[in-house]
Amino acid sequence: MNITLSRKMAAFQTSIFNELGAYKKQKIKEGMEVIDLSVGSPDLPPPDYVMEELTKQASNPLEYGYAMTGSEELHEAISYYYKRQYQVDIQSEKEVLILKGSQDGLVHLPMILTNPGDIVLVPNPGYTAYEVGISMADATPYPMPLKAENQFLPDLEQIPEDICRQAKMMILNFPGNPVPALATREFYQKVVAFAKKYNIVVMHDFAYSELYYEEKPISFLSVEGAKDVGVEFNSFSKSFNMAGCRIAYVMGNSIIINALKQFQSNVDFGVFTPIQKAAISALRGTSEFSEHLRAVYKKRRDILINGLGELGWKIDVPKASMFIWAKIPASYTSKEFTYKLIDEAGIVVIPGNAFGSEGEGYVRIGLVQKEDVLVKAVSKLKESNLFSSISTI
Repeated sequence: MNITLSRKMAAFQTSIFNELGAYKKQKIKEGMEVIDLSVGSPDLPPPDYVMEELTKQASNPLEYGYAMTGSEELHEAISYYYKRQYQVDIQSEKEVLILKGSQDGLVHLPMILTNPGDIVLVPNPGYTAYEVGISMADATPYPMPLKAENQFLPDLEQIPEDICRQAKMMILNFPGNPVPALATREFYQKVVAFAKKYNIVVMHDFAYSELYYEEKPISFLSVEGAKDVGVEFNSFSKSFNMAGCRIAYVMGNSIIINALKQFQSNVDFGVFTPIQKAAISALRGTSEFSEHLRAVYKKRRDILINGLGELGWKIDVPKASMFIWAKIPASYTSKEFTYKLIDEAGIVVIPGNAFGSEGEGYVRIGLVQKEDVLVKAVSKLKESNLFSSISTI
């Protein structure tokens, strides 16, 4: 039988992530010790009280039916959490939707808001799932470059007028992946005005909201007028180390929320009820866990930044997120440098151009290993003499 795949499968090609995974396995088989700093998944457990609640609820035989939607209690917990954390008023009954992970909604939203050929303004570099969703909708991405000279914020004034008038969506992600930049309130105010002028829906990915260091990130929804033009996604994966639970939420404009709810009701059921109850426990917990989590990531960040700096690899200190966005020597492409790090030091990172053309010249390093492993990574780099053979950065 001759099986022909759809043209949409072109959006699901084997990625650099799979390529690097295979190369890592090869190196391990050859006897090399490899330290993987490429992944974007937390290596730490959720709070004890969250695991205890999940265990308790999962032991109840009555909790194994379909969960059609998010529970009223979880919606109210999210509303209270956002009021406490960001002074944002959320109407729990119509401005919140529970998702099976934020990527679930991020990928589906372009199909709800755009028609084939419509333009979506997307960060470059940006999280790879954004363009997958745009491709599935047959929409057209228009890259907004994130450059160091602009503090990695899109320059809205550089978007051509005809593109602005054709655009239906704008995707933002601060603190970001792969770029751990923070947006300012002034920038968000410009975004709201821009969106109203051109009738563009704003989708803000706020998954790293709790992973910050010296400066607390701003919720897009805390800016006046934001709910008129868009929505904000948030997740339990990074804030509470619940990545495997696959639970997140989106808040904001009630028309957009209702449309996404309608779409979801046709393709899936809700999140397993015990996971919803564990999520409620996470949101109602004290701030002690979040403070501890930030302290852990900050120590990891400082070990790498300081250690690599002593070797001559000078890297801007990230203010948030679980990544370091590191500029590489000009004599290498991002992919060449990534493979050189593996071959000579046994360290795996992600080349910046995997996230878009503006990522060329950088690599993304994940703070996803314990402190002693990161110290060892710096030691392995020192022993490799990699930086003695190239100019410092």
